[in-house]
Amino acid sequence: MGERSGASKLSTKDILYYVDEVPPLGESILLGFQHVLTLFGATIAVPLILGGAMGFSPDQTAILIGAVMVTAGVATLLQIFFGTKLPIVQSMSFSFIGPVLSIIKQTGGGVVSMQYVAGAVMSGSLIEIVVGWSGLIGKLRRFVTPVVIGPVIIMIGLSLFEVGAPKAGTHWPTALIVIVSIFLFSQVLSSRYRFFRLFPVLLAIIVGYAFCAVGTLTGIFPKGHPAYIDFSLIAHSPWIRPIDKMIFPWGLPKFDLAFFLTILAGYLASMIESFGDYFSCAYMSRASEPTSKVINRGISMEGLGCFLSGIWGGFATTSYSENIGLIGLTKVASRYVVGVAAILLILLGVFNKFGACIATIPEPVVGAMYCTVFGMISAIGVQQLTKVDMQSGRNLLIVGFTLFMALSFPAYIKGVPGLYNPSPINIGWAPWLANALNAILSTEMAVAAIVGLTLDNVIPGTDKERGLCG
Repeated sequence: MGERSGASKLSTKDILYYVDEVPPLGESILLGFQHVLTLFGATIAVPLILGGAMGFSPDQTAILIGAVMVTAGVATLLQIFFGTKLPIVQSMSFSFIGPVLSIIKQTGGGVVSMQYVAGAVMSGSLIEIVVGWSGLIGKLRRFVTPVVIGPVIIMIGLSLFEVGAPKAGTHWPTALIVIVSIFLFSQVLSSRYRFFRLFPVLLAIIVGYAFCAVGTLTGIFPKGHPAYIDFSLIAHSPWIRPIDKMIFPWGLPKFDLAFFLTILAGYLASMIESFGDYFSCAYMSRASEPTSKVINRGISMEGLGCFLSGIWGGFATTSYSENIGLIGLTKVASRYVVGVAAILLILLGVFNKFGACIATIPEPVVGAMYCTVFGMISAIGVQQLTKVDMQSGRNLLIVGFTLFMALSFPAYIKGVPGLYNPSPINIGWAPWLANALNAILSTEMAVAAIVGLTLDNVIPGTDKERGLCG
């Protein structure tokens, strides 16, 4: 498998489908649908948050969600066939919420804001494409050791804690049914029945959805209850997205230098996160660590996906960590399964009825899924640290300080409700620079990467300590 595999020293006996293997069509569709369900909540969260900030109507928000899903599907196909060629799903990035909210605040919201957002996303994507094609990002490969990668991946999972228990806690009985089902299917029944090993998350969601459906139809869960399923959303949703809303649905993009510089902060955070995701995905897939060439291709394809997103009316895309966690649960690393998921995303974006069906999944079901999948991501980061000498005082200090600052400094910037107010960086003469710094330093993965990269390359250490040999 060339640049990606064949060199892994990890046991591969627990992988059901390797990166380049093609499962039967029926299995591929179900496995792909499982990926869609895993990313769906986070994917629609971004347009819901930003659409609300712009004051969009329900119809406009529906168009925005459709654009996001089509873009996610196309960007994923670019990544798995022309980028890293690993089973990495692409979708909307939370790293861009801060910069986009800043643009909305300065442009007053509505369609005009989306025109400026499209301009910023498209212009910023050109920088990401150049960074990838020039080989600049790949040159960092020799400076990024497991001492750096481990904490970054750990923070990818831990930074998402705010969407785990809070969502599951909207109705714990439902959430616990899903969580117990995931553990039961993936750890107990999987050893006896292959079906449960392949689809633990999908089956658990079906169990949770069925429980909510029964509660809804019998009146146990009234309208407004977190576990209530509003079937009218499916009935009232149009079948197909309007043709005139496929390209530049908000009008032609508008460009502004300040907004371009603001959005670059999101791209920087996104590239740092993707860098860690590539290693995480390769490790989980039992492929070899990505080479500089693979990293360069991956970043350039992410940039191309972002450019297309601006054309189709969405936001910038990046690699999705939660779907890497799903690989760990199912042991299915086939990129063709992810390709099926990408096609399903495109269909969901074009055919609104199907997207409406998934949109009715109750919040506690989604929250329960996050609790298990996001926790799996953090565990991947811990696995990375097994490659280095953790008996070394040097490594203990670097890893410990990096993890602490990755949690503490973003909290300092964003504030902690009930404890202290936000303390964002304020540069009066350069608000765009302040926005950029705030976007970067309020992102846990970015802080972990900056602190870890600096300390690991400044403090002397042997190749063995840094995980560069053996």
